[in-house]
Parts: sequence; C-alpha cells; structure tokens
Amino acid sequence: MDVSSYHIPVMITDVIKLLSSPKVVVDCTLGLGGYAGKILEEFPDCVVYGIDQDGEAIEKAKLNLYKYGERFIPIKGNFCDLERLLAPYDIMKIDAFLFDLGVSNMQLSVAERGFAFQLEGRLDMRMDVNVGKPASAVVNSLSAHELADIFSRYGEEKYAWRIACGIEKARKKENVESTEQLVSLIREILPAPVQRKMGGHPARRVFQALRIYVNRELEALTEGLAECLKLASEGAEVVVVDYHSLEDRIVKHTFLEWKRKGLGELLTRHPVTPSDEEVASNHKSRSAKLRAFRFT
Repeated sequence: MDVSSYHIPVMITDVIKLLSSPKVVVDCTLGLGGYAGKILEEFPDCVVYGIDQDGEAIEKAKLNLYKYGERFIPIKGNFCDLERLLAPYDIMKIDAFLFDLGVSNMQLSVAERGFAFQLEGRLDMRMDVNVGKPASAVVNSLSAHELADIFSRYGEEKYAWRIACGIEKARKKENVESTEQLVSLIREILPAPVQRKMGGHPARRVFQALRIYVNRELEALTEGLAECLKLASEGAEVVVVDYHSLEDRIVKHTFLEWKRKGLGELLTRHPVTPSDEEVASNHKSRSAKLRAFRFT
C-alpha cells in the first residue's frame, strides 16, 4: 500500500529540517508511517520506534515500511506511556520525538470507526477500540451539564448547552448509537439561521469534543511531553504538529516552561504553518501548526 494514498505527512520538509542527524527517533503517532518513512529515508543511520494506539494502523505501517527491516520497530500503545513502552528495548536516550496530533485519513475514511460526521457508522471514536468507552456511551449516559461541559471545553462549541439539552431530551425516546443519528439530532436542535452562521458543519465541534474526551487527548499530550523530558538525549529535538488551539496551547506553554527552566531552546519562536501550495494540495494541513524544541 502506498502511504500517500491515505496520508500526506503535513509540513514534512519543515520537520526534516528541524532534525539534526538523529540516531534514535520515536514517532509517537505512527499512523501509516508517512513521517517515519521519510525520516528513515533521509537519515540512513537512524532507527525509528513507531508508536500508535491503533492496531490496524500499525499493521499497515509494517507493510509500508518493511523495506527498512530492523531500522523500524512498531510498538502498540499510547505515547503517554513512552517510558514503559520503550523499556523492553533498553534504549539509553532518544535523539528526536515527533508528534502529529491529527486524526489519520484512514480512520476518518472508515465509517464504522465513527470519527467522521460525513459518514454513517457506529458512534465509537476510540483510537484503540479495545480501550475505554465509545462515544455513544458518553452521549447516552452523561447529564446535559456534563455533555455541555465537554462540548464547550473540548470543542469550544458556542451552542454547547442547547445541543446537550437537546440530546438529553431525545435519548429518552431512543439511544444515540450512530454518527448519522447524532448529526441529524444536532441539525434538529439548532435553528437553520444558527447553522448558517457557524461557518462549517454544525456537528464538527461536537465530534471534535467527543473524540478528544473519549481518547483523553489533551491529558495524553501533557503526559507524553513530560515523558520526552525523561528520555531525551542531550541535543534531542521534540517536534509537534497540532491542529487546534487546545493542543497548541499545551505545546506552546510546555516548551516555554522548558525554556524558562533552562532545559533548552525554542527552535520555532512562532509556530510554522503550511504554505499556500501545501494547503491547496492537502486540505487537512490548513489548520496545522508546527512547534519544536531542542534540549541542551
């Protein structure tokens, strides 16, 4: 399988430029191996450990990167557990860490995974289908106050309370089990003039919020960056590509705190964004921001 058929690594040229000939790299969000493959190609003496929660993605990445042999080591797990996941490999220190925090095109294109509001499927949204509760369990069990808090906090949804109350009322008649049900419900709850003013699909922010909540994405990011601090070699780079303000705020503040403590330097004083040409060829990249830090 061609990696590019499902995933185009965002700002990959910028990512490569930020790496200083690493020997050991951890791709904390392996996906189908787009970034890992480019790193292995650019740095022939490098070994890449690729971590992902999604077992299906790991199997596809193995096929995509088989030609690199023992230079590529896939590991199933969550990057918030970096130290534990890497312990069996007896690695002394890591030279570079890469995080691409976007949902992969593969996950978005598989209806039954429940990530995409454009496709009908089971309302799941778990990166690892064997861990935690699906989004349907959240939607059908939490109170309107709890749902509104999730939609507001993780989706920055202006109409969080109205949507949450509408869901609580509707599920008394029938549980919400599919993406199509949830999308239809949101369209029913929000008046047409409100939907026209939202500047995008009316379910987009709710789906984002549920995905972040179900997968503990913000907590995992904070924990994952802290794990890098434990494992980094002298001169190690941490490169993060994020896609919304909640993630970017965590990355920015973490890097600034590291700098304040004298742990290293910012490689990007301001976030790097994709070129107009890249956005035109890869629509997913439009909201991406890249930040990087080097330990000293």
